[in-house]
Amino acid sequence: MNKTNRKQDALNYHSKGRPGKIQVVPTKPTNSQRDLTLAYSPGVAEPCLRIAENVDDVYKYTAKGNLVAVISNGTAVLGLGNIGPEASKPVMEGKGLLFKIYADIDVFDLEINAKTVDEFVNIVKALEPTFGGINLEDISAPTCFEIETRLKAEMKIPVMHDDQHGTAIISGAALMNACEIQGKKLDKIKLVVNGAGAAAVSCTKMYLSLGVKKENLVMFDINGLLTPERADLDEMRLQFATQRKDITSLADAMKNADVFVGLSAGNVVTPAMLVSMAKNPIVFAMANPEPEISYDLAIAARKDIIMATGRSDFPNQVNNVLGFPYIFRGALDVRATAINEEMKIAAVKAIAEMAKKPVPEAVNLAYNITNLKFGRDYIIPKPMDQRLITEVSSAVARAAIESGVARKAITDWDAYHEELLSRLGNNNKLLRDITNKAKQEPKRIVFAEADTYKILRAAQIVKDEGIAIPILLGNIEKIKRIIKENELDLGDVEMIDTRDDCERSKEFAEFLFKNRQRRGITMFEAKKLIADRNYYGACMVQFGQADALISGLTKNYVDTIKPALQIIGTEEGVNRVAGMYLMITEKGPVFFADTTVNVNPTIQELVDITVLVERSVSQFNVKPRVAVLSYSNFGSNDGEIPEKTRETVRILHEKYPAMVVDGEMQANFALNSELLADNFEFSTLNGKPANTLIFPTLEAGNIAYKLLQEIGGAEAVGPILLGLKKPVHVLQLGSSVREIVNMVTIAVVDAQAKGHAEAAKLKGRKSK
Repeated sequence: MNKTNRKQDALNYHSKGRPGKIQVVPTKPTNSQRDLTLAYSPGVAEPCLRIAENVDDVYKYTAKGNLVAVISNGTAVLGLGNIGPEASKPVMEGKGLLFKIYADIDVFDLEINAKTVDEFVNIVKALEPTFGGINLEDISAPTCFEIETRLKAEMKIPVMHDDQHGTAIISGAALMNACEIQGKKLDKIKLVVNGAGAAAVSCTKMYLSLGVKKENLVMFDINGLLTPERADLDEMRLQFATQRKDITSLADAMKNADVFVGLSAGNVVTPAMLVSMAKNPIVFAMANPEPEISYDLAIAARKDIIMATGRSDFPNQVNNVLGFPYIFRGALDVRATAINEEMKIAAVKAIAEMAKKPVPEAVNLAYNITNLKFGRDYIIPKPMDQRLITEVSSAVARAAIESGVARKAITDWDAYHEELLSRLGNNNKLLRDITNKAKQEPKRIVFAEADTYKILRAAQIVKDEGIAIPILLGNIEKIKRIIKENELDLGDVEMIDTRDDCERSKEFAEFLFKNRQRRGITMFEAKKLIADRNYYGACMVQFGQADALISGLTKNYVDTIKPALQIIGTEEGVNRVAGMYLMITEKGPVFFADTTVNVNPTIQELVDITVLVERSVSQFNVKPRVAVLSYSNFGSNDGEIPEKTRETVRILHEKYPAMVVDGEMQANFALNSELLADNFEFSTLNGKPANTLIFPTLEAGNIAYKLLQEIGGAEAVGPILLGLKKPVHVLQLGSSVREIVNMVTIAVVDAQAKGHAEAAKLKGRKSK
């Protein structure tokens, strides 16, 4: 795409539809006259009076505690310079957008016509009653230093000039990790800084706080090396002046330097300068849009380099969005009176530490990268990594409390962690709880299709996170090749090629023949079937050599279930299997069944399915509230389905009186407790909505979960296979790595439950 097209696209993006990028949205109901009288007159008087009595109640009754002002006078907008407050508004709106989507912080962008320090400070100070925090943006140096210093001293809410501190925090984390990878000590590195603006000064101060020695750094601006003799330097820059006589140019300074940090102009560094640097150099060329030296030139000049830029199209982007949303989030959540050095250092360390942890598959997918991991091309997290809100915000909030600037304490950090995740719409607390449960007692999971990248990547994740112990079935040569190509760490994992494992294959074939000889299977056919990994894997589970089987990524559902039924069979007293999906929705988890197995279940089959599902939901520490669905509500319509579901509920009430179940009912009544109570107060579900939905046919269940997944934005976890003696779980054809990991987690918890049940039975028999 050429530059002209890009420019027009940008203009269209901002102007089409509703102009701009942000809007104000009500957070309370406004549908009735009663709502409006509560929202404004006369209802609004009561919170006003409470705040007048106790000013801190403003956080209780208004949006102040989650509201940040993004403020600029337009004197240093991006690389565009002093273009004025009106022209800065698109940038400030964009900043507000980032605050909202990354940390759920509301923003008013304020572009003010104030050139002098006094003017600017007086305007912003007068806004303190409105906002919980102040983000200063795009203000020229040196006035930005004095403005921030005065506002921090004169205001009792957090104030931060992101142009200074955002880059300092992110690049500080990058520097810590780059030095670790390159084998350098912060207190020993020779550092060259090119640029002496607000960002460069703040970055350098941060590096000194992290351990860099002042005598080991030199700084340049557009007029050359900063020295005490220069009359054009203000007090802020003079502190970085050097007396060294051996340096007259940037090229001189780069000789034997360990680190170059650029916050200046494009293309001022040459490959020859990089060649002259010390072994294993670190180069942060952060000028935008053109770095001080291009990424490709730098990599070509030095193979041992770690290179970072401010650009998203190269590795190691130093992007302020890794910091400011989460720093303000943590500060707001403890009602901090400032963003102090302790909070900034906490953010640096949290960001640096995050880069060393295994990267979620969602991040790999977002950046179209196969296996992102800590190293030369990954020294800081990616902006799309949703762990940032929990890791950085929690670290900042904790530092605020410990340093004494917090007015509100956090005592339950686990609950705070969940609150932060919920702000991003991550309403999968249940899935996290299931994962934690799996980690307490990892099980051996045999993967029947291990010679595929997705399975091996999922195996790597569950192994790294302590969820499961993988066993890999497949062509071992192919498995090892995929592991090597993608730099996976699975060398110590058990690998089995069913074609070569003669001893076990013979034992498994004899077992299959004995079980199925009266169902048309000969010994010859049994041997042939055992070569199929689904049969072999099911036998491993049956013989106790594995705890659960995962398959179905490349085969259809029936071909995966059939071996499990023939080898393992159904639970005692259970005549059928069923398929269930866990749907992660904004309103919480909902279980759907049957969605994969029983096409048009009879009344008794619906009863059996409901019992299976109710018991399985309980395994996830969820109290099932079951609704048997129909297009009818409690006899409002006749027909095969209403009559079938009605009779199913009658039997369930009679045989399972402790089960919370009702129907027949329509889905909206099942999920809306107020609607149900207003119309059918006799329902046994009154009080809370159903969390477990039984569909009258496979068609209804399958359509419902897929619609909710695609249109409703729910995450589908499953299908979870119910009713087998031992755990076998079938993936959707073409499942993502995340979906495979979720299914493995479910399989581990299923294996735990079945193992505990079997142990209890054995104990009971012994006691008799």
